[in-house]
Amino acid sequence: MQGCRKGEKVKGIHNLKLYLSHFGYLNYQNNSNATNLEEDHFDEELEAAIKLYQVYYHLNATGTLDAPTVSKMVMPRCGFFDKEAHQYDDKYLHTVSRYRFFPGRPKWPKGKRHLTYAFGSRFPNRFRPLVARAFRKWANASRYFTFSRARTYKSADLKISFACRAHGDGAPFDGPGGVLAHAFAPTDGRLHYDADDRWVVGAVSNAYDVETLALHEIGHLLGLGHSQYENAIMWAAFSSGVTKGLNSDDIQGLKALYGI
Repeated sequence: MQGCRKGEKVKGIHNLKLYLSHFGYLNYQNNSNATNLEEDHFDEELEAAIKLYQVYYHLNATGTLDAPTVSKMVMPRCGFFDKEAHQYDDKYLHTVSRYRFFPGRPKWPKGKRHLTYAFGSRFPNRFRPLVARAFRKWANASRYFTFSRARTYKSADLKISFACRAHGDGAPFDGPGGVLAHAFAPTDGRLHYDADDRWVVGAVSNAYDVETLALHEIGHLLGLGHSQYENAIMWAAFSSGVTKGLNSDDIQGLKALYGI
């Protein structure tokens, strides 16, 4: 599909529409004149959605499926959406890169500053210290939240597990590559890794660092959405063989959300 543009009909366009719809750039329900999501027609609605995607990821807003856009779309990423719904306001095209929140800004209650976490029975023991270290990094950086292991999985505020494909939360994984992990907004507390991806400790080629993704998904558990700042841990996309840490943008976002 690379190189296709408005007015063309190319096999697979409907998959592109579904991708952009899933991550918040496309909503045909708001436009009764637009073609259906299932059709392989590159319409005006899709062109606008691609421009929004390109702006969000600091690409040239061509509205065509050019090579840099395709390269970004095929990168493994978090499964949570980037934005709530598409919009055509020109002001959005000039937005400042920074942290974002979930729609409605859900967060943990004011008196709930200590959160407990637990691992599912199939979560590898060798990875558990990495997730614990990610929690400590958020605690040290925020100086607001503290975390500890819960006595039981059922009693934990935050539940961390590996899962494959459809796993009962309405957000099925897609096998190797694509979506790596996802987590839910406060006060849900669920964090899932895709077990079909290759997980390792540290920077290993063709594999993904458990701690890096833990830092990102814990941000979601605390109420942060995806950032438009590429150096932030809350940036949505991840490369194999790379590790990443918290950034000032992430901490500023958390402090803004909780009034710290």
